[in-house]
Order: sequence, then C-alpha cells, then structure tokens
Amino acid sequence: MNNVYCYNSPIGFLKIEGNDTAITGLYFSEEKFENQGTYTNEMKKCIKQLEEYFVGKRKDFDLTLNMCGTDFQVSAWNALKTIPYGVTASYLDMAKTIGRPKAVRAVGGANHRNPISIIVPCHRVIGSNGSLTGYGGKLWRKEYLLNLEKENI
Repeated sequence: MNNVYCYNSPIGFLKIEGNDTAITGLYFSEEKFENQGTYTNEMKKCIKQLEEYFVGKRKDFDLTLNMCGTDFQVSAWNALKTIPYGVTASYLDMAKTIGRPKAVRAVGGANHRNPISIIVPCHRVIGSNGSLTGYGGKLWRKEYLLNLEKENI
C-alpha cells in the first residue's frame, strides 16, 4: 500500500506517494487533500529536497524512486533524469537518447505518464522549435519550473 502526503509547494499542492523504501509518485493536485498512511522517512527526505529545490539550493535529487511502467516508458523516464538542471532538451533529443529516434510521439506519451514529476524532470522537455509544449501539470507550472532553474544556475 502506498502512503500519500499532501505538500503545499510554491506551484500548488503536490501529492507525494511512497512506501518504506521509495517514492512511487509525485503528482500535481488542484486542491488540498488528506494525508493517508504513514509519513515515511523517504517521504520526509523528498519534502526536504523539494523545499531546497524550490528555493534554488538543490540541483539534483537523491531519492530512491520506484517507477512502474512499460520498458519503453521506464527507459524514457530514466533518460529524463540525464537532462541537467537548467537545461532543456527536445522530444527528438530524448528519442535519440533512448536509441529510438523515430519514437518522438511515443516519448511524448511516456513523458505525459511520468509518475514522478519534478524529480524526474519532464518539464525540461520542450518542442524542437523551443516552444513550451504540453505538460500534464499545466504549462504555467512548466514555465515556473524552467524559470526557477534558469535563475539559479
């Protein structure tokens, strides 16, 4: 069973899911919700690191993650973790990174299903023309996160 914690971040409520050993989800929520289960040590660590990130002191996360998805999705999500803080990449770049240069749309679909936002930085993926394309957490959040990183490089 996953434990659920509501964190009130500068970009709204974040739903952090986890168990005793890993973070299993980080999702945006438009409204506050009740915590469920146990507030685990890994969740405490996650909150501390998110707080550091939002004030520009943390560039990399050091958390145990458990991402459930297809082999393709997991490879796309792992590739996201290689995009450095303050840097963006295109969907084509990401498709090439995983050795599937023709799978640009599939990479976009995998990004849309990323279960651990911010920590697995799908917000750093933009259109080939530099445009801010779709983001499951809404484009204003993507813009906020990219600006936050740009300001703290």
